[in-house]
Amino acid sequence: MKFSVIIPTCHRNDDLARCLERLAPGAQTLEAENYEVIVTDDGRTSTAERMVREQFPWARWVQGPRRGPAANRNNGARQAGGEWLVFTDDDCLPVPAFLSSYMVATTSSSVSVLEGKTSPVGIRQRTDMECPANENGGYLWSCNMAVRKDLFEKMEGFDTGFPGPALEDVDFRTRLKKAGHLFVFVPNALVLHPWRAGRGFDFCKLQNRSMAYFVGKHPEAAYMVSYRNLTYELAHKILKQLPPVAIACRGRGVARSLALLVYGYFMALRYARSGKK
Repeated sequence: MKFSVIIPTCHRNDDLARCLERLAPGAQTLEAENYEVIVTDDGRTSTAERMVREQFPWARWVQGPRRGPAANRNNGARQAGGEWLVFTDDDCLPVPAFLSSYMVATTSSSVSVLEGKTSPVGIRQRTDMECPANENGGYLWSCNMAVRKDLFEKMEGFDTGFPGPALEDVDFRTRLKKAGHLFVFVPNALVLHPWRAGRGFDFCKLQNRSMAYFVGKHPEAAYMVSYRNLTYELAHKILKQLPPVAIACRGRGVARSLALLVYGYFMALRYARSGKK
C-alpha cells in the first residue's frame, strides 16, 4: 500500500464526516487500493467510532491516546501499513486530486517529505476568525503533509512534550532540516480549510508556552521571542494586517482581535523570553 492517510480527531464529527466524504473510494482520483484512511480519535465524552463504522466502513477507526494532537498523530502512524504517511486534519477538505498528486511526487527516489497546499474556503465574516493558509510552501504544516513512514519513525514522530497544540509540526520541520532532509511543495495536493472562529485566550497562553518549549529545544530561534522582534510583529499586525481585514468584515470581531494580539504579546514576553514552561 502506498499511502496511509492519518486524521486525528476529537469531538468534531460533523467536520470529520465532510473530510471523509472527500477521501472515499471514487471521490479521490487515486485508486482505492493505493491508500487507507485511519481516524485516530481522542474523544473523551464521545467518539466518532459508530459514525465511522456505519457511514465510512472503508476507513479504520482507532482509539487515540488522549494526550493531545501530536500524540494522536503518532498513534495513527503506528497503526499505518502504508509506505508513506499523509497527515491532514478533520476540518480539512481534500480535493479529488489530493492523493494522486502526492503519488506523482513520490516517483522521485530522492524525495522523502512532501508538503501540500492549504487554501481558505468560504467567507470570513469576522476579523477574529482564522484559517491556516499555505499557498506557496515552506511551512510543512501537519494539516497537509506526507512523509515516508521509515523516515517518520527515524525522526521519532511529533514531539509530544509541547504544552499546547501548537508548533509540534514546526519542530518536526526544524528537526528534518537539521538532519539534512528537504521537502518538496506539491501545489496540486490541495486541501481546502473553512474559516473558523478564532481560538481564545487560553489557547493563546498555551501557544506561547509551546513557543518557550520550542526555543528551549532550538536556541537559534531565540530571536523570534526577542523584545524587538515581538514588538515589530505586534505593530505590523495591528497597523498593516488588521485594518484591511477589519474593513472587509465591517468591524465585526475587531475588538477581540486586538485584545488577543496584545494578550499574546505579553504572554510571549512572559513565557518565551523567560523560558518558563
